[in-house]
Amino acid sequence: MSIVTTIDQLEAIYGEVGLASTAKVADHITPHYRIMIEKSPFVALATCGPEGLDCSPRGDLPGFVRIHDEKTLMMPDRRGNNRIDSLRNIVRDPRVGLLFLIPGSGSTLRVNGRGQVSTDPDLLESFKMEGKRPRSVIVMTVDEIYFQCARAIVRADLWNPDKRVNPRDLPTPGQILADMSANAVGGESYDREWPERARQTMW
Repeated sequence: MSIVTTIDQLEAIYGEVGLASTAKVADHITPHYRIMIEKSPFVALATCGPEGLDCSPRGDLPGFVRIHDEKTLMMPDRRGNNRIDSLRNIVRDPRVGLLFLIPGSGSTLRVNGRGQVSTDPDLLESFKMEGKRPRSVIVMTVDEIYFQCARAIVRADLWNPDKRVNPRDLPTPGQILADMSANAVGGESYDREWPERARQTMW
């Protein structure tokens, strides 16, 4: 196996970066990038900490990542599994990355910057949904923001409904949990009860 170990080797393989790949990069939220953020209902949040890296899916109504100003984004931490891996990382290492997806669009949006975890009461109140406040809000300072071209989405044919995987062809969460815990948790009852449990704890 041939392993690349230097930047010079990488650059020799890939060549120079084209103008379109650098001209699109900004250090603030431009009007066009604002539209993409406001239309997106899903973002992957990447963080790093002493234990390593983490990438967490975050989804909500379109525009759930709020634009406070051209250098600041705010994202509520909605109810989840309480592992708080991302929040643990941000408290100890503020570097964060976001990857926004927009259903139907080939373009994605990448944002790199620094995050903080806020529990300001007024801020939490402003993100209330169905009478429930998030327990914290991630406040991110934007260092760089740019769109990613559509090749990955096109190659994946991601939004083609004919390419959707039948859930019956995948293991269920209950099956995975039962297998991993020697049936201590999970199983058919977990899968059967999950939709109602999720409905009651969505926000």
